[in-house]
Amino acid sequence: MFSSIRSRLILIAVLTVTSLWALRPRQVRETVTHEDGSTSDSTVTQWGPNLGLDLQGGMHLALELDQSKVVSTDPKKDLDLALIILRKRIDEFGVSEPVIQKSGNDRIVVELAGLKDPERARAIVQRSAFLEFRITDKSQALERALPAMDRALRAAGVTTPGATPSAPNAVTQLLGGDSARADTSIVTDGILSSLIHPAGGAGYTPMPGEYMVPVGAADRVDSLLSVPSVMRELPRGLTWRWDPDTVSVGVEPYRMLYMLEDRAIMDGTHLEESQAQIDPLTSGAIVTFQLDRTGGRIFGRETGQHVGDYMAILLDGRVQGRPPVINSRIDRRGQITLGNKTMQEAQDLALSLNAGALPVPLKIVEQTQVGASLGADSIRGGAIAGLVGTALVILIMVGYYKLSGLLAVGGLVFYILFTVGALTAVGATLSMPGLAGIVLSIGIAVDANVLIFERIREELDHGKNVRLAIDEGFKHAMNAIIDSNVTTVMTALFLFQFGTGPVKGFAVTLTFGIAASMITAIFVVRTFYMIWLERKPALAELSI
Repeated sequence: MFSSIRSRLILIAVLTVTSLWALRPRQVRETVTHEDGSTSDSTVTQWGPNLGLDLQGGMHLALELDQSKVVSTDPKKDLDLALIILRKRIDEFGVSEPVIQKSGNDRIVVELAGLKDPERARAIVQRSAFLEFRITDKSQALERALPAMDRALRAAGVTTPGATPSAPNAVTQLLGGDSARADTSIVTDGILSSLIHPAGGAGYTPMPGEYMVPVGAADRVDSLLSVPSVMRELPRGLTWRWDPDTVSVGVEPYRMLYMLEDRAIMDGTHLEESQAQIDPLTSGAIVTFQLDRTGGRIFGRETGQHVGDYMAILLDGRVQGRPPVINSRIDRRGQITLGNKTMQEAQDLALSLNAGALPVPLKIVEQTQVGASLGADSIRGGAIAGLVGTALVILIMVGYYKLSGLLAVGGLVFYILFTVGALTAVGATLSMPGLAGIVLSIGIAVDANVLIFERIREELDHGKNVRLAIDEGFKHAMNAIIDSNVTTVMTALFLFQFGTGPVKGFAVTLTFGIAASMITAIFVVRTFYMIWLERKPALAELSI
């Protein structure tokens, strides 16, 4: 099919143009964070293949299911679902060419090259984004239950000042840490009654089910409420949740504790869309949401039955601001008011809600941060290594094989162009091990030529003319070239299948490099020989 020089040159030209087209400058989306916390999309010009984490800088995270919080009944299924949700979140986050993949059967690897805000990325990746709507308690059940809760604490060993139990019990140690072993009188009689107060004060209008706890005592109160004997005194059908923000009532800072109905009237299962906006009345950040038709019917029915009540909006078990009053039936549309949170936080919440809730929370088990300057040093080092390696290959080939070596060097130029062009065309990410794969495959690229040249030399030693020796050299060296390259490709495929991150990058570049080396060694260099023989048909000796 490609027996003529013309047809061969046409194919080489097509491959060259295709590679150059893949390497053309292109516009890539990039998310820019402004001083006020808001974000916007911009475009930057990018050349060549995408750069990996170790060349561009960024973050590497390894995540596993955190079953200390929620026990998974099907870890494999939950990990697969978490992988899908993370991909949706990161795609909206705005990082170009992220790597999000499973590693083994229990881990997800996330690589965000070029990342400029690692704290924000960690928050988005780990956020469960479980949305709930609950009605606040208006029966004052907690006030009536507090005396019984305090009695349960005393029975559990939480003592009054001056009491000296023989040994600190588990609850006392939980509340006091190391100090509890030295001083057991760390609480007072009626401790919950003294720390939990109905909301109210100067300039603060209370609502049903809202209680104030001094900021410094919030963790202690939460631990006490979690004591099993205390939880049994809590009225049925009720639970407590915290607002994570601090509220100043008068001059004192407080955390707000809310008593809520145990049954959620709606969760995020039926969420269809959410969007971050600025509230025109308060100029604060809000997240508007829309439910699907089924969710709208359920939400409308529930809110219609609770007109005049207060409805808490919870995200991952934490109350998002003060619960608003339900003035009328709410169907498919609503909003989450975020108080003093920034627009960026609202956008992050919206993209997490749109992606869906994680079935089981994720924990970070490995984290690596690569700076942009380190990435630039890696690129510089890889480029130097590549140039030195290429220069040595050129020196050896030309010095040993003379004219034939020069033809092999010409093929090497096409090899580099075809390899980088192919990596760019398929959207592969070039990492530091990938650069090593390219440098390694430079040697492999001329290895095929060495086999061919040595075979041609043998044919010449047997007295064959130049044209026949070249034909026989390419023909008889083919089996050895194919065998060596196929075994190398098989090794690269195993690395790609069972490796992760950088190992996959090495396998990809090595595979493309081997394919390009076979094209240049067998096809391009042979074409160069055909052109040379066309110009010198009476050639009696070959410089090899």
